[in-house]
Amino acid sequence: MSLPIIEVNDLHMYFPLASQGIFSRVKGFNKAVNGVSFSINPGETLGLVGESGCGKSTVGRAILKLYEPTSGSIKFEGEDVTNYSTSEMKPLRTKMQMIFQDPYSSLNPRHTVGSIIAASYEIQKITPQGGVKKAVQELMERVGLNPEHYNRYPHEFSGGQRQRIGIARALALKPKFIVCDEAVSALDVSIQAQVINLLADLRDDFGLSYLFIAHDLSIVQHISDRVAVMYLGKIVELATVDEIYNSPHHPYTKALLSAVPIPDPIEERKREQIVLSGDLPNPANPPKGCVFNTRCWKAKDICFTTEPELLQVGKSQVVCHFPE
Repeated sequence: MSLPIIEVNDLHMYFPLASQGIFSRVKGFNKAVNGVSFSINPGETLGLVGESGCGKSTVGRAILKLYEPTSGSIKFEGEDVTNYSTSEMKPLRTKMQMIFQDPYSSLNPRHTVGSIIAASYEIQKITPQGGVKKAVQELMERVGLNPEHYNRYPHEFSGGQRQRIGIARALALKPKFIVCDEAVSALDVSIQAQVINLLADLRDDFGLSYLFIAHDLSIVQHISDRVAVMYLGKIVELATVDEIYNSPHHPYTKALLSAVPIPDPIEERKREQIVLSGDLPNPANPPKGCVFNTRCWKAKDICFTTEPELLQVGKSQVVCHFPE
């Protein structure tokens, strides 16, 4: 059996909170990621879902060492990269890439599309066979862009086309692992399906592994092999797509799924929607015990005092005292 391409163990990512004034000092920490563990196998797509502010994007950036993790370990193809410096990470950048959320701000408006995609070759000092321009135009064609638009600027493209430019840039160095950070959330619904299908085709053609970060569960269902549900810096449930969507075990997963629209209006009316009361607690001061206890309708005394352990329920891994 092959090694996982990514292994994350007990990852923590804390951001210091400074007090206001001239003599500002650290008065606490925003615990954006608070003990996350998972692995991704070669060719697999792991969907990471949860509401805004739960730490999904921070996990993706920490794995790629765009953020320096507070603690925990990150392994890429069995190699521990947790404490790698920027220069030590540079050779690995050819194997691990990122597609950013916003196709508008992630592209430099002063550079042509050709130079944006070609920047990877320049930074890594790689000359592709046939020359840079030929390689870039082939990439543009592969992601559904007109190669003749090589010299155009980002503002001359639509949102969906700009995201395709971002995908081409991520593919330039033929990586093995890509973090898709809400790669379709800024796009029109009609364009989202096209980009999801493109990402699925590229995964199959190039044998890629994805960490697919999203808050829309219906999108994650179409591309993922397994799904991890995240809440307030922790993964509360991890299972295969079928298990998550057909028999969720964590109350938060059930609440998320109850909010996904169903095309059939009769079925939609029959279904009970779970409305969570209250807001997401402050990550700087998470609740004691279970992180979901302030919004959970099943919470008992133990949930407010004791942090639940990871349980194997069916084919799911669940962090809950009273799983469904």
